[in-house]
Amino acid sequence: MIGHIGDKWTVMVIILLRERGHRFNELKRGIDGISQRMLTLTLRNMERDGLVTRTVTPSIPPRVDYELTKIGHSLADPVRALGDWAFENLRTIAAAQASYDAKVSKQLV
Repeated sequence: MIGHIGDKWTVMVIILLRERGHRFNELKRGIDGISQRMLTLTLRNMERDGLVTRTVTPSIPPRVDYELTKIGHSLADPVRALGDWAFENLRTIAAAQASYDAKVSKQLV
């Protein structure tokens, strides 16, 4: 379960759906770099885990909306806190990564 809720795409979907439901294409436009296939797989896994509901409205083309369930909403605050933490520590993390990469590249020479 941690693997599902901890991946970056699931986190991004939760952030977008926190305030209101979205259509599939709205989600795709709102998540930079996600492919249609990856978004589809992410939403299926989230639906299977009970985090989102999928509502199909018959029309041409069919309208498909996604929204967080009660348990999905309960996960939104911890996800937001994790995002806030990452943003606050971005520079420190980047510096640590650069230091590590420099040390490792010296060892390879």
